[in-house]
Amino acid sequence: MLVAERYEKIVSLVNERGAIRVSELSEIFQVTEETIRRDLDRLEQAGRLRRSHGGAVSVKESYSEIPYTEREIAYAEEKKRMAQAAIKLIGPRDRILLDASTTAWYMASEVPDDTLTVLTNSIKVATELSGKEKIEVISTGGLLAQRSLSFVGPLAERSLESYHVSKLFLSCKGIHLERGISESHELQARIKQKMISIADQVILLADSSKFGVKAFTHVADLSEVDVIVTDRHIPKDVLEQLQDRGITVITA
Repeated sequence: MLVAERYEKIVSLVNERGAIRVSELSEIFQVTEETIRRDLDRLEQAGRLRRSHGGAVSVKESYSEIPYTEREIAYAEEKKRMAQAAIKLIGPRDRILLDASTTAWYMASEVPDDTLTVLTNSIKVATELSGKEKIEVISTGGLLAQRSLSFVGPLAERSLESYHVSKLFLSCKGIHLERGISESHELQARIKQKMISIADQVILLADSSKFGVKAFTHVADLSEVDVIVTDRHIPKDVLEQLQDRGITVITA
């Protein structure tokens, strides 16, 4: 395969998936990871993708939300393991808040039917929990964001002001050591800021492809995060720097 042809296929894969790891590309193209890193560096210089820790993300998706159906299958196994690890952080009779991320939906599908109060802005999460009789489910309502199947906007934000939760479980589009947590859409960023403000403990659910990414809209500094649940592919240097900042990192 010619180098130019490999470049085109790499860009196509990144745009199709939203993000991809160096190790995956190395396996797909049967070249060394160092070769893939050089390819990604050149493609970033050409403005065709953006480098992240351990991989690359699509510039095509930088300013828009990825549809829920696409997010649902991206890094599915990692997200399921992360969800199972996050569930272990829930205590008896907790009042928790789940955002509209796919990992939160996996949590909703796996959480035992025990006495629990769940506040959410996600249609998928609320529907998943509706069959669990012991769990009290509260929906924010608000403006429906169709691509993410979530409620956002002023009504949803004002609804959150009425509550206080012990734990917030949320995800994001990007995590950067300096810029903090970021989102692709302003309304999503604003409601997540409100979520953080009403929670005692903030637990960030993020697979390793999110690290090093600066998405469009800033949500919060990492100083506001207490725990990060991620997968085992998180870069070692990033893991150490997060721990140095006092953030508990759980790898699933």
